[in-house]
Amino acid sequence: MQKIIGPFSQIITLQNLDLRGSITDDKLEILHNCAILIDGKKILATGKIDDLKEQNPSVEIEFVDPNSVVLPGFIDCHTHICFAGSRSSDYALRSAGKTYLEIAQNGGGIWSSVEKTRAASLETLADLTASRAARALREGVTTIEVKSGYGLNIEEELKMLRAIKLAKTKTGADLIPTCLAAHMKPKDFNGSNAEYLNFISEKLLPIIALEALASRVDIFIEKTAFTENEARTYLKNAQKLGFEIVIHADQFTVGGSKLAVEFSALSADHLEVSTQDEINALAASNTVAVALPNSSYGLGIYEMTPARKLLDAGAILAIASDWNPGSAPMGDLLTGAALFGIKEKLSSAEIFSALTFRAAKALNLNDRGRIEKNQLADFQIYPTNDYREILYNQGKLKPSLVYKNGKKYGL
Repeated sequence: MQKIIGPFSQIITLQNLDLRGSITDDKLEILHNCAILIDGKKILATGKIDDLKEQNPSVEIEFVDPNSVVLPGFIDCHTHICFAGSRSSDYALRSAGKTYLEIAQNGGGIWSSVEKTRAASLETLADLTASRAARALREGVTTIEVKSGYGLNIEEELKMLRAIKLAKTKTGADLIPTCLAAHMKPKDFNGSNAEYLNFISEKLLPIIALEALASRVDIFIEKTAFTENEARTYLKNAQKLGFEIVIHADQFTVGGSKLAVEFSALSADHLEVSTQDEINALAASNTVAVALPNSSYGLGIYEMTPARKLLDAGAILAIASDWNPGSAPMGDLLTGAALFGIKEKLSSAEIFSALTFRAAKALNLNDRGRIEKNQLADFQIYPTNDYREILYNQGKLKPSLVYKNGKKYGL
């Protein structure tokens, strides 16, 4: 069904912006007092409302507050929103000065989330995931990547991925599943890291492929998880099965991002301690550098993804929320990006690009992230007549309406 939506004070289309490298705000295309013509789930055109009506005389007009700004729907390309339980006790201890190791030794950390997620039913996990996705959709996030990784055995990882699949039917947002069974070696696995990776490679990944539960595999490369050498065989096996590769990289020690480049991974995520060598390698590749500033806020650490250096070197930068129960419980993509932008000296164009079409690249999607013909009708409407107010308010200015696949969602 065709429909004209508008008019708006400003439409920030993000058309004709480069996929990689720095962008100044004067490159932004801003349409003034224009509307959007959609046909079902797709955008057909933008333009003056009278012109669109003249060209399409029988089309319905859906009027909105003309003092509004439109952006493409945000794409959150890294989340862990399929989980049960809370780790508020971890946060309180961390804020009081306890280290990650001390918290883990007292029953906290990732294993705490594993135990709580294992104890939840598939239906409960699906409802929790859908509820978090619904909140994100209200905040303008129309596509959400969702990882497993709190199951850490065959049965529980499958439960998580099936819960994500069920959650897709309970929310208007698109959910993109990723298998993160290689989050860490579980405490109850009797064997080495390499043996665990071989186990999930042989026993889990074929089932995921058979049931089409995910097309993406992630692994955490870190001293507390898996080394680069341990990961190589696992990643090779995953690629043979047809999985796309994503890597948690360079969060506390370097190495993961270069492995991501070696495997032509879709993205290398975190990158808080990446040096110029890692920056240069990413900039020379098609692997998207995904910044997760909310994790730095939640952990109370100073190091953040060197976004300015990555962009100046010519890398593809995306920004994601890393919404998870431990290090990034806030789950607010816009707030995190706005604060990160002022710290890293990012232009509005760079931030919005990192939240939209550049984030889509990290998910290997090319049908969303801009307001232009044949893109999905995924966009968000803010109650302001100046797009600069959105980042200026640091996440406190929320969209009044969100359109996903042409369907309207209100607050």
